[in-house]
Amino acid sequence: MIRPGLNVPSKARVQVISFQLPRSHGAVRRYAAAAAACAAFALAGCHERAPATAAPRPIVAVAVHPDGAPPAESLPGDIEARYNTPLSFRVGGKIIEREVRLGDTVKAGQVLARLDPTDLQKSLANAQAQLDSAQHRYVYAKQQLERDSAQADEKLIAPAQLEQTQDAYASAAAQRDAAQAQVALARNQLAYAALIADHAGVITAEQADTGQNVSAGQAVYALAWTGEVDVVCDAPESALGSLSAGATADIVLPALPGKHFTARVREIAPAADPQSRTYRVKLTLAAPDPQVRLGMTAQIAFAGARPQTTQHPFTLPVTSLFHSGGTPAVWVVRAGTDTLELRRVTVGRYDERTFSVTQGLQDGDRVVYQGVHTVSAGERVRVVPPLHPEDFAS
Repeated sequence: MIRPGLNVPSKARVQVISFQLPRSHGAVRRYAAAAAACAAFALAGCHERAPATAAPRPIVAVAVHPDGAPPAESLPGDIEARYNTPLSFRVGGKIIEREVRLGDTVKAGQVLARLDPTDLQKSLANAQAQLDSAQHRYVYAKQQLERDSAQADEKLIAPAQLEQTQDAYASAAAQRDAAQAQVALARNQLAYAALIADHAGVITAEQADTGQNVSAGQAVYALAWTGEVDVVCDAPESALGSLSAGATADIVLPALPGKHFTARVREIAPAADPQSRTYRVKLTLAAPDPQVRLGMTAQIAFAGARPQTTQHPFTLPVTSLFHSGGTPAVWVVRAGTDTLELRRVTVGRYDERTFSVTQGLQDGDRVVYQGVHTVSAGERVRVVPPLHPEDFAS
């Protein structure tokens, strides 16, 4: 490069210029490409890259609307036997015979199953032989004591010898008593090879089969006693105020339309279930009809119960229920921001597939129906409709 003001001969100026300029068009293109690359890197270093924005998460949510009727004053339940006990053998062994099957009605004292008695019979024979031996030693010791006592009266034997005879007699008597107890125990164990029903009832479960080796106490059958029948339901905490032991209730069985039964509250659980946060309530059916079968569903209307609110409930699927610190809650999509909010609610009733919310929701709130345990508060979401809306029908 020639600075202005310098007197440089024209020939020299021409030589300098010819020295700086490339001699071919290919070189010019290479220098231009290199300069453009350097400029691009320099500009890239002067600007920070903008962070990528996370796409909203798709979530199944539905706008909810209140039902057209106030909260029902009845609770769902089912019919159960008051006593349902497992039946088991008191000794171990191999099952060789079963007399009853699932659903059979049995009487008290009826034989239900049998074990192989071979080993138990041999144990009884061994105990009986030991008793015979102990009885023989006892008789001999008794006779010896009688002889030594007569001789001691005549001063024919020393007192120490009489004491030894008395000790041998006492030992023989104790061994005889122990052998008699062993015989009684072996005889009882042989009797335990037969499983006998203690009460009349219905076989509700089979837990062992013929040919299976079972241990003492292992359940073979489940027996539901005949007699008193219970109606069991799970009551929300909002209904506890109107429930007490002895309170009456009207029972309706969908399987027996047109019939009503009366029941009394027998037991209320002292603590709530850790999962559903409901209280188990057991009622005794006053006069059960022979058509009432175990396992039937029932609707329980408690006498004197009054709805605690006139607000119409929102019926939601159980898949939308969430618990926050033991309190029922649902996830609601905020309008405008499409972010999630965990809102606590009051549940008025639990059904098999749905539950009714009496407080905490407004008409038109968008409630998350699926994936409630995989989201977090403040998360931005994109609402999508359920793929099969009929799955969430109440």
